[in-house]
Amino acid sequence: MRSRLILLVGATSSLVVIAFLAPLAVLVRSTAADRALSSAVVEAQTLAPTVATLDGPQLAAAVAQTNATSTHQFTVFLPDGTVVGAPSARTPAVTEAFTGRSVIADADDGDEVTVAVSGLPGGPSGGTGTAVVRTFVPDAELTAGVARSWLVLALLGVGLLLVCLLVADRLARRLTRPLSAVAGVSHQLAGGDLDARAGTDGPPEVRQVSAGLNLLANRITELLAQERATVADISHRLRTPLTVLRIDVESLTDAEARIRLVADLDAVDRTVDDVIREAERPARSEVASCDAARVIADRIGFWRVVAEEQRRKVAVSVVDGPAPVKASRADLAACVDALVGNVFVHTPVGTALSVSLHPRPGGGACLVVSDDGPGMPEGPVLRRGNSGAGSTGLGLDIVARTATRSGGGVWVGRAGSGGAEVRVDLGPPDPLM
Repeated sequence: MRSRLILLVGATSSLVVIAFLAPLAVLVRSTAADRALSSAVVEAQTLAPTVATLDGPQLAAAVAQTNATSTHQFTVFLPDGTVVGAPSARTPAVTEAFTGRSVIADADDGDEVTVAVSGLPGGPSGGTGTAVVRTFVPDAELTAGVARSWLVLALLGVGLLLVCLLVADRLARRLTRPLSAVAGVSHQLAGGDLDARAGTDGPPEVRQVSAGLNLLANRITELLAQERATVADISHRLRTPLTVLRIDVESLTDAEARIRLVADLDAVDRTVDDVIREAERPARSEVASCDAARVIADRIGFWRVVAEEQRRKVAVSVVDGPAPVKASRADLAACVDALVGNVFVHTPVGTALSVSLHPRPGGGACLVVSDDGPGMPEGPVLRRGNSGAGSTGLGLDIVARTATRSGGGVWVGRAGSGGAEVRVDLGPPDPLM
């Protein structure tokens, strides 16, 4: 926008400067020519009384003295055909002047000035006749000083144009600086900084945009707070049925089953607590890091017990040593639970599954979960709310969001056994983590 404003002002100023200087340049040239011709005419008219009063050698001497002191060379054509002064041919302008009319005519490389002097002896049939005083003004004299004047005008035009561009740049800065600040605030809001607000300076239109952006930011903050409060309230409501379920489990007579179910309920309680804490804390500005190998080993240990009850074989291949990734422990655990849980929900009892984790060449890790089931259903399974198998469709969305926040991605395909395979690429943690 700034460059366009400067370009617009530059184009407009250029047209104004040209419209002003072009006629002025023509006027300068015309004035210089008029000044030179007027000087020649005045000198010729000054010589006319001498031609009218003197004759013979006296006239020749007077004309010679004038030519010696003047910048122009004069020639006098007498009625009897005698020519006095500087040599010159009898031109059409001289012939016309003999009719009694003084003439200024164009000639090669300049202008010719003739002044008629009437009432002299020696005319036709012994009467009076007309003498002609003639001089020549070259083009160099007609345009003397014009080039310098044009150069001054050109410099003046360039100076005016530069001043206009400088003023336009200052004005454009005043207009675009508030807009740039508003754009910066919008990027801050998009990056998760919900406390960012736009300033209220600048032109009225920019202030209106800033006020609208601030109103939108306030509304987003309010809606996000309501959403988090709603999630926390809904999660807290789960405590009542969990409490009832815990009472029922503790009344079981089978000690082994009671211990196992109590441990499962404790895990559910911890998950509910994590959801409540996650909903109540402010929006994250960055993603934490964790050791993916430890998280996966811990979650597979939990799912292996359930797999044994359903007679499922679980093949696990996890890289030796730490595998740091750009994801929090809770997010990665939820990702693994969603992938493994889908296998338990959407495949028949006894279907085998495999979980592998290996490092990526550029840092981070690659998690692959596959099964020997019927495969992934058709449709946009990675779109939130779309399952194709009758579920909520949130599991793979959790996986996709975890991978995206870490700088990776998700690919869904078919395993070598014919079942489903999901590959999750997790990016490396930030250097400061």
